[in-house]
Amino acid sequence: MSRPLPLTAWRRHLAAGALVALATLAATLPAPVRADIPIQSVTIRSKPIEHFRIGRPEQTRFGGLTFLGGLELLAGNRHMGGLSGLVVSPDGNRMVAVADNGLWLTADIESAPDGRPLAVTGATVAPVLGPDGRALLDRGRGDAEALALRLDGDSGAGTLFVATERDHEIYAFPWPLDLKAAGTALDLPAGIKRLRHNKAMEAVAFANSGPLRGSLVVIAERGPGFTSDLPGFLIGGATPGTFTVVRQDSYDATDASFLPDGDLLLLERRFTLRHGIGMRLRLLPAAEIAPGALVTGHVLMEAGFSEQIDNMEGVSVHVNAAGQTIVTLISDDNRSILQRTLLLRFRLDDSGPLTGPAAGADRP
Repeated sequence: MSRPLPLTAWRRHLAAGALVALATLAATLPAPVRADIPIQSVTIRSKPIEHFRIGRPEQTRFGGLTFLGGLELLAGNRHMGGLSGLVVSPDGNRMVAVADNGLWLTADIESAPDGRPLAVTGATVAPVLGPDGRALLDRGRGDAEALALRLDGDSGAGTLFVATERDHEIYAFPWPLDLKAAGTALDLPAGIKRLRHNKAMEAVAFANSGPLRGSLVVIAERGPGFTSDLPGFLIGGATPGTFTVVRQDSYDATDASFLPDGDLLLLERRFTLRHGIGMRLRLLPAAEIAPGALVTGHVLMEAGFSEQIDNMEGVSVHVNAAGQTIVTLISDDNRSILQRTLLLRFRLDDSGPLTGPAAGADRP
């Protein structure tokens, strides 16, 4: 049985309602940006986030993950914000993010020996260029929502994929990224072109290892209706085709990244008047992802208003020198004064299903 919420909790839920409305409006109307902005350096100030759960500094374990630390990223440059996709270099020291108005953000991540992020330095902002060499935002195609990295063995070279919605495309860029390089459009399955206008390719990941090796995986933010399951696509690889991910608890897919063993880590987010703000990490076993499959997976971690989260939209996984799997998350502040750009880091300790109430989650 649900207990009555104390006054402070009701205030948090009312604030959540206001945040939902504003964030939804901001997400529908990306901030206009000049198409001719130059490549430019950005100074980012970092405000440390030492504890994930508010008021509980002793708690570091959340579901199957251990919180390492986080940063609130602050910059005076109006182009630094709206970050919707993230790739972290294999050594964890470099990040590339893409904004929902068609801009790159590249930067270094300075970290403590345990992986805790200390600062984001050497940041650069630049327009994403389409196949014709013009900025995507110059033609209204700049709603970039996801990144994925294909690595060519141990050479350090590869391909960086950028997915856009409204105009549903995936563009390929050489890795390491050259900010002056023009993207090459991929041939996509017809079903991707039929996805919803503003609820399309949010979760994109490339399988560099495991059973799906060589496959580019796409999961839509939402299906045809609010309660519909999520359309999924396997592009390339040994088993191209379509699959479906079960939608649960009003969560939308916002990003994905493969784990070293080949399983898929799905980042999910919700904004509702009933639940407020929430984020969740769900593991989708690679063995269950196949053409025609209906995939459920299991929850690794869930968080809500009791934790330091915002509109979490980007996830990337790397393995550190100690062989530990590190998960980095980033949020999209929608360029709103009511939201924050957060960079959070966790160590994945247990990829099994969450048991009992979700640690740190605000449950209805």
